[in-house]
Amino acid sequence: MAIAPPLAILLTRLTLTPDSLNRWRRFGAAIALLTLAFCIPLYQVTRFALQSNLYSHVILVPVISAYLIWLRRGELAEQGRVLPPAWGVVTAIAGAGLAAVYLGLPHSSSAEFQNAMAAAMYSFATLVGAAALLLLGRQTLKVIAFPLLFLVFLAPFPLPVEEAFEGFLQQYSALAAHALFEATGMPVFRDGTYFRLPGFSMHVAPECSGIHSSIALFLTSLVGGQLLLRSPWRRTILAAVVLPIALARNGLRVFVIGELCVRIGPEMIDSYIHHHGGPIFFALSLIPFSLVLLWLVKADRRARPDSASPVSK
Repeated sequence: MAIAPPLAILLTRLTLTPDSLNRWRRFGAAIALLTLAFCIPLYQVTRFALQSNLYSHVILVPVISAYLIWLRRGELAEQGRVLPPAWGVVTAIAGAGLAAVYLGLPHSSSAEFQNAMAAAMYSFATLVGAAALLLLGRQTLKVIAFPLLFLVFLAPFPLPVEEAFEGFLQQYSALAAHALFEATGMPVFRDGTYFRLPGFSMHVAPECSGIHSSIALFLTSLVGGQLLLRSPWRRTILAAVVLPIALARNGLRVFVIGELCVRIGPEMIDSYIHHHGGPIFFALSLIPFSLVLLWLVKADRRARPDSASPVSK
């Protein structure tokens, strides 16, 4: 779960000045020490991710961060000046504060454990950032900023945040489904997340919110933007379209299940499309996402005709 081993491999492949090499070595040592200090919560969050459908991506986060740094390894030779120490010190204090929160939180229930894991991983990611601010130069920080920030996804959401996001998706997915029912002329009455259809009633439950596929698509948009786009605002657009696509996808799924239950029979609520159709609708959501990405890539290349790829090979 750490990025110190990939850093050691990276250093053997770069031609660095003695000063730059020393900075990287100190940074690698700091990462190794942080990994050792956080070995227990890192192990716990790994086990948590292996047992969770929602947070299975956690295991891949350090691998993705290391890979993104590797792709831009040709830009790492120049360090630049170090930022004023205050930046790193303030960040380190924030990381230490999060570590204190982790140590002070109870771990007895599953909800308490998830909140504690969130605090521990936010602390780890913040302290890694503090080490970078204190030890590496401005030019290097620009190159590795996103991979380091991406480490924040090592943390599961604190349970109140997870529930709030799930509730948001649940409510607005129901709203999207209601719009589809009305657009097709289906008689429908909606009360929040409850639907009354001809001869049938249904409820958009929290597990129907699509939170897992929404997070997966959002992380895909962040990494895809880094790999394929240069413009920061185009990367922002790619990430921003995930939410409307997710709501439309969830609304379509509710609409299709409702139509099947009305047209065929209420037993369709227990059909394959309801219980196992998530991947199908996720694949469908990739169509508009891919079209937006293609449009942004073409616009990005027209704006920068001198380069076809945003990452160094």
